[in-house]
Amino acid sequence: MGYFIALFLLLIIASLASAGFFMLRRKNPTLNDAQKKSAQQPSNNRGMVRALTIRIGLSVVLFISVLMAWQLGLIQPTGLPISK
Repeated sequence: MGYFIALFLLLIIASLASAGFFMLRRKNPTLNDAQKKSAQQPSNNRGMVRALTIRIGLSVVLFISVLMAWQLGLIQPTGLPISK
């Protein structure tokens, strides 16, 4: 189960890095600042939205998988015991 969680965390980080790449990538570097603000870059936006959607999906799948593994007894919580 530990490898599964580590793999999903790496995939989530890779997806986040991909979204950052799409956000920072410029379509036309010769534009001045005023033109950059008015120019639409749909391909960059679509790539960033897709990467962030994948990240959210992976996070939800990981969360549900951990909850199911806990309910099925595959993993046990290890924390401080509650004592009064």
